[in-house]
Amino acid sequence: MRHYLTQLALIFTLATSWPLAAAPVTLIDDTGRAVHLAAPARRIVSLAPHVTENLYAAGAGAALVGAVDYSDYPPAAQRLPRVGGYTRLDLEAILRLKPDLVIGWESGNPPAMLDKLRRLGIPVFLTQPNSIDAVADELEQFGRLAGTEQAARAAAEAFRQRLAQLRANYGQRPKVRVFYQIWKEPLMTVGRPQIITSAITLCGGENIYGELDQMAPTVSLESVLAANPEAIVATGMGDARPEWLDDWKRWPRLLAQQRGNLFHINPDIMQRHTPRILDGTEALCRALESARQRRP
Repeated sequence: MRHYLTQLALIFTLATSWPLAAAPVTLIDDTGRAVHLAAPARRIVSLAPHVTENLYAAGAGAALVGAVDYSDYPPAAQRLPRVGGYTRLDLEAILRLKPDLVIGWESGNPPAMLDKLRRLGIPVFLTQPNSIDAVADELEQFGRLAGTEQAARAAAEAFRQRLAQLRANYGQRPKVRVFYQIWKEPLMTVGRPQIITSAITLCGGENIYGELDQMAPTVSLESVLAANPEAIVATGMGDARPEWLDDWKRWPRLLAQQRGNLFHINPDIMQRHTPRILDGTEALCRALESARQRRP
């Protein structure tokens, strides 16, 4: 009997320690397309900087084998082989990396190039997180695709908790009408589908162009002056305050200028669909709170 029990114990130990075959993964991407993987991806190429960052946040950095230019966060991403820019992909560079999954950006990557990858038999998963809440969903999706569900769920939960706190702190504050400027010539802003509009709303703001259907519409100087926003927020390039933010000082009747409500936020924490957008959103909320405090 003792020998029999010993054999049972050995069989149980082997059965519980032997690695199980990885289960297939099927997931619907943000375009409604079903993406099928025979097993969680082990060689992923990222076609957008925010995708790269979110893969690391979801615990899947070890599976990344290539990324596009400007994939610079976290620092480990800077060492990845490059496959061109997100609008000018290098097909040969992608193929050399032998990916078992490519993760792209619906509104940023050329559709023709994505179709070529699919025709070559490479699974392509497309993302388009147009709201802040969608960032947490994307983290969980990436965890499923790469088999890092536990780390991804933890990151998503931390994101949702911080987001809920920001909404509790600022969501019911008095409205501030905002012009969000992303470029000078042409004069460009953000429309309804852009994730930044949801950040403005979260902070108790109102995007003066929030009814436009374009992601990044071009607008006229005259229309901004006519709308007379209470605050102007600019991003530009990098952490340096863009010189053209001060161009609004030429319009003394502009309410944002009169009250000193010309604000700058680093685009890396405001315009990327990643957990760091909550850093940018918090900075935006503080700016709009400053605008409220400057009211007569």
